[in-house]
Amino acid sequence: MLVIENLVKIFEGEKARRSRQDGGDGESRKTKEIRAVDDVSFEVKEREMFTLLGPSGCGKTTTLRSIAGLERPDSGEIRVSDRVLFSMGKGRKVHMPTNQRQLGMVFQSYAIWPHMKVFDNVAFPLQVVPRKSRASKEVIRERVMAILETMELTEMATRQATKLSGGQQQRLALARAMVTEPELILLDEPLSNLDAKLRESLRFELKRFQRELGITSVYVTHDQVEALALSSRIAVMKDGKIMQVGRPRDIYEKPANQFVAEFIGTSNFISGTASNREGEFLLVDTDAGQLRVTVETSLPVGAPIILAVRPEGISMSAEAPTGTEPNEWSGEVITRSFLGDSVDHIVRVGEHELRVRAPSAVSIAPGTAVALRVDPANLSVIPG
Repeated sequence: MLVIENLVKIFEGEKARRSRQDGGDGESRKTKEIRAVDDVSFEVKEREMFTLLGPSGCGKTTTLRSIAGLERPDSGEIRVSDRVLFSMGKGRKVHMPTNQRQLGMVFQSYAIWPHMKVFDNVAFPLQVVPRKSRASKEVIRERVMAILETMELTEMATRQATKLSGGQQQRLALARAMVTEPELILLDEPLSNLDAKLRESLRFELKRFQRELGITSVYVTHDQVEALALSSRIAVMKDGKIMQVGRPRDIYEKPANQFVAEFIGTSNFISGTASNREGEFLLVDTDAGQLRVTVETSLPVGAPIILAVRPEGISMSAEAPTGTEPNEWSGEVITRSFLGDSVDHIVRVGEHELRVRAPSAVSIAPGTAVALRVDPANLSVIPG
């Protein structure tokens, strides 16, 4: 469906612009370039919700705007089905105008027209089509009412767009993007302006719309929970590069590097070195003792390793350690924090402070000695 190959977008920094204005040389400007998108490649399959996830400034929105035609990349190629939207290199230059790309887009601010009613907002993309290829008024009305019904906005068709709630405006923006039946819809943090409760409920609605209507979409967000809940696959970005692409569960449970493990949720990190194998387990020597890890690949003895374990992957009890089970530690609770559906405990184990997440019914007071156990399958190996 959508193919991105070796996409590069470079911006000049503020100092570089001043240097150029003051007559500075080109070489000095070159060292101050900002590679907002740095050789990015990925593919989005049909009917897939593909999410670009990362912190502010990582290049995810620039990538989305490049697909939409709102930014002109410096090199690379963008294709949707058999149409080339952009290509710079390979002996050709293509930059299709935004209005010819036939893509739908939902902006962070929704960008609905306040002077129009709900029906007119949705109908507008159909009404501005050149007259010779424009549908009749009857067909336009049928298509608009059909999409309003899908979005549960039928009763509000004659209402001013500004009279809608935040959630309704979000659905209106989505309806307007979908009414032209585009091959691909681009969504730029469409839920970020909503309060937490409404954002959570609209995640499920958006997921339902995507599945029922078979929408192919690229979704941009910095919200890890949102990405995990909505996505078919996720691309985690940092400094203009893609760090890892995978299904939400794989991204969460098998991070490719420490950045992904830190950015997606919360992780504890323990440094060590590979020892040897014991059946299906890799033995890792750490300053907290030797740990068993379930890992398919073999690593040379002495290879530096970082072990990552999620707070919910550690079990905790106020009983003394048995000393016979693998991956067992004795520790002391330093502090705890009630989170509603769970309680986070900070436990000191030797020189380490580990975050342990327990059900809300389990709350162990600071100063209590505890035993911690980790299933080998809950440990992820990150090359050091």
